[in-house]
Amino acid sequence: MSATLLGSIARTTVPQTALRRFLALDCVVTAGNGLAYAAFGAPLGRLLGVGQGALLEIGLFLILYGAGVGRLASRRRPPVPAVEFVIEANWAWAALSIVSLLLWDAPTTAGLVWIPAQALAVAGFAYVQRLALRESASGPR
Repeated sequence: MSATLLGSIARTTVPQTALRRFLALDCVVTAGNGLAYAAFGAPLGRLLGVGQGALLEIGLFLILYGAGVGRLASRRRPPVPAVEFVIEANWAWAALSIVSLLLWDAPTTAGLVWIPAQALAVAGFAYVQRLALRESASGPR
């Protein structure tokens, strides 16, 4: 994510709008990854050094999780506990992605690049969502 993209998403006078936009972006990226993992598990598995079955399961989970985040983003005022859950789940996903590198027997070079990169992206979502949640809690200026 570039600073320009994040700045344009966050640019609004309504704090809830920035939060909803970051949740929507998270939804699109998460569900998109899930669809790719589920639909192309065999070639992606070979590319990353991950089993096809694992990618299918991860993909299906990400599709469902992304749909839930999308539903949350569609709410005019997303409930704080649900947003907190998404933020904490994103932090956990990022951490577990890094831990998974230590547990796998043979991730490929692409896997050694992709997994930390996607962990960083997910941590970035958690960070900007936290900032947007704080801003929305403080109300309009």
